[in-house]
Amino acid sequence: MTTYKSDFLNILSERGFIHQVSEPDALDAKAAEGQITAYIGYDCTAASLHIGHLLPTMMLYWLQQTGHRPIALMGGGTTRVGDPSGKDETRRVLTDDVINENMRSIRATFSKFLKFENDGGNAVMANNADWLNTLNYIDFLRDVGRHFSVNRMLSFDSVKLRLERQHELSFLEFNYMILQAYDFVELNKRYGCVLQMGGSDQWGNIVNGIDLGRRMNNANLYALTAPLITTSSGAKMGKTAAGAVWLNADLVSPYGYWQYWRNTEDGDVARFLKLFTTLPLSEISKLAALQGAEVNEAKKVLATEATALMHGRAAADEAAGTARKTFEEGTFAQSLPTVEVARATLEQGIGVLNAFAELTALVSSNGDARRQIKAGGLKVNDATVSDEKMILTAKDLTVDGAIKLSLGKKKHVLLKPV
Repeated sequence: MTTYKSDFLNILSERGFIHQVSEPDALDAKAAEGQITAYIGYDCTAASLHIGHLLPTMMLYWLQQTGHRPIALMGGGTTRVGDPSGKDETRRVLTDDVINENMRSIRATFSKFLKFENDGGNAVMANNADWLNTLNYIDFLRDVGRHFSVNRMLSFDSVKLRLERQHELSFLEFNYMILQAYDFVELNKRYGCVLQMGGSDQWGNIVNGIDLGRRMNNANLYALTAPLITTSSGAKMGKTAAGAVWLNADLVSPYGYWQYWRNTEDGDVARFLKLFTTLPLSEISKLAALQGAEVNEAKKVLATEATALMHGRAAADEAAGTARKTFEEGTFAQSLPTVEVARATLEQGIGVLNAFAELTALVSSNGDARRQIKAGGLKVNDATVSDEKMILTAKDLTVDGAIKLSLGKKKHVLLKPV
């Protein structure tokens, strides 16, 4: 492992954030001498970020923690175009109102990790619509477009893969890499930003910005990319059978978020503790040394610390307590996900297949429910369901006033009459 002079690069290196750095010695010296400003770009295609955005956000967190200035650049302008990187299809075009609403929602997430200027910190949330929306197209082509070779642009993976698969790549999307490079130049001019960070798939786009900054302003700019995170089994980080793991609590509850981290594969625990918590490395080393069933204790620490960063310590402790009661004490807590059902409906009776498939979506269909019952995978109030014709009624309500439905050991929903 490379040892750096600056705290910033040392921490990123020790915790596993670094994949590639352009001119590492020069960037290290600059970061050791004084404050640097760095940015990471985010799209505004949804009202919430997801777990895939967590690693770059942690890079901005450590940047600020080591005395530097982070910029979270929102793509208010480029979201209107669409980044072709890793995409097979043209992105749906959003209205400005939707983009602006998404940005307001996303800022709340950043505020959990970064201290902005109006909160006594120095972090900046910039919006590239501020400069892209007012560009004079002809002037832009003359001043910026002339620095780009179409031959070279066609060689980038984001373009080449789409063309090889014969998927449509619009002229709008083809321009995305030029706009991203121009963002770097503008941030350098406006904020003195010298470093762009991102995932390793962004290396070519970032280097474009470095080259453009040198050509247009004779600026010395730098790139730093992180590895793309996959699990030990090769799965993409943050992808589940239910879809993306969103960071907003109204899309994925703190309990669901805690459970996602608790289900981390054994081989990923130490790495994820370094990347997605702020625990000291000495403490992580002790947790990484746990073997056998004790690894589960490290997973609980990972889940609680990651949830505390995102949703606050109280929500993390409540999620951990809910899990403990559910899995270890054989009871269930009121903070489990809840589905409400009309009391009159429950009094008439609800078929167990309907309860699991339609009301709670614990299984995908009635057929899936039947298969799970045959395998012994469904439980009502911790009792295994053996009859697919079982009817749930008010008599199944527990002293907590709900019916607990379980799929396997880790997925639970409370059915509650209203």
